[in-house]
Amino acid sequence: MDIARHLALIDELCFRPFPAEHGPEGEGERVPGGFAVVLASSQDLCTRDPAERAPTVGEYETHRDALREHLAGRWGETDPWNLQTVLLRTEREEIPEPWAGLCAHARMAHLWAVEGTGRWVALAVADRDPADEVRLLAVVTEIDPP
Repeated sequence: MDIARHLALIDELCFRPFPAEHGPEGEGERVPGGFAVVLASSQDLCTRDPAERAPTVGEYETHRDALREHLAGRWGETDPWNLQTVLLRTEREEIPEPWAGLCAHARMAHLWAVEGTGRWVALAVADRDPADEVRLLAVVTEIDPP
């Protein structure tokens, strides 16, 4: 995985105008007030031996943590954000996108308020659904986290 390329994309998304409507956005999707981008994805993991999933998730978490170190150097250290609690809240309240989608796919995220932009950046590994690929996700939005 190319950390420099991922950082450059996150930087670009911190200043790119947000879309007015939902739709595809390169390797991710755009939602009103934000972007959800797939930085990396496993290939055909969901059709292979399930025993391969855990090491792949570990590899993606290592890449996420390397990106987190760079972003924490810019925007400060943050505690991991438990997305399970947000997922549980979706049963009784309306959670806005892109947060509802993020908690449906990932278990935890690192989250920063990007000073001077009014935007939030979240970094997560989407591994919740064993029938889906493992993905490294970046979310950039102006919607405050729930």
